[in-house]
Amino acid sequence: MSCRFPQLASRRGFLGRSGAAVAASLLAAGGGISKARADGPPRTLALIGDRYHNADFIRVALTRLFKTLNLPVEFTINYQDISAQLLRRYQLFICFRDGMIWPDGYLGPDAYPYTGELENPEDWPEAKPEGWIKEEQGNAIRDFVQAGNGFYAYHNCSHISLYSKAYRDVMGGAYIGHPPLRPFKVSVANREHPITRGISDFVVTDEQHYVTYDKDPANVILWSENLDGLNYENHGVRAVAGWAHDFGKGRVVFTAVGHTLHAMWQPEYFKIQQNAVRWLLKRL
Repeated sequence: MSCRFPQLASRRGFLGRSGAAVAASLLAAGGGISKARADGPPRTLALIGDRYHNADFIRVALTRLFKTLNLPVEFTINYQDISAQLLRRYQLFICFRDGMIWPDGYLGPDAYPYTGELENPEDWPEAKPEGWIKEEQGNAIRDFVQAGNGFYAYHNCSHISLYSKAYRDVMGGAYIGHPPLRPFKVSVANREHPITRGISDFVVTDEQHYVTYDKDPANVILWSENLDGLNYENHGVRAVAGWAHDFGKGRVVFTAVGHTLHAMWQPEYFKIQQNAVRWLLKRL
């Protein structure tokens, strides 16, 4: 008796088809990509997910946010598709991912420490990240905002600024680093800004991101502070946690909280996000 096996697909082909399928399902969850309608509500595209931030929790968090705002939102994990042509279909662009891809793959106990007991670390390939953003993509995002649209930069996307001058120019700052998850206080820096008006200070357990802000300090709307006095690599206990600025005819918001669903749905932070989307779309 003989057995015949189908020809095995290449790893590259499998990953390509799998990525396309996942992207298609994410886009379907938000209604799919189509041409902007002049008579419809403003449309949002969210680029989400990376090695350290599963796209599923981000999609769940932002779906709830946009449902409360009665606005459509579409999701993609395909960073390579970001272009001027694609962004023309939208009025708001959200970025919620870091700047790295791992072309040679990665193994290891990123989330589950006990995997080190099951595998030999000497057999793991050396993980070498590369930046995914091309300068023409950074230019596309910058031009999109200059033309009068909105850009909401979440949590770890300040890391992309390390790979693109144009992206950093519009986003406004760059990633320094962060300690492990820990409680810290988020305080309002400008209580007169439409995004933070009526917002109370709050404590959240999250990654306390440390970032630089390149533009006018008056645009800072949020600060984070570790109340236990824990420092981070001599950067102090306090860090910029959010800003909002005009850029050309458009607007930009950055908020640093967001490593977990719990943090995304902290009640005061959830209100900040609602206000931020309204402000970016010039509805506030």
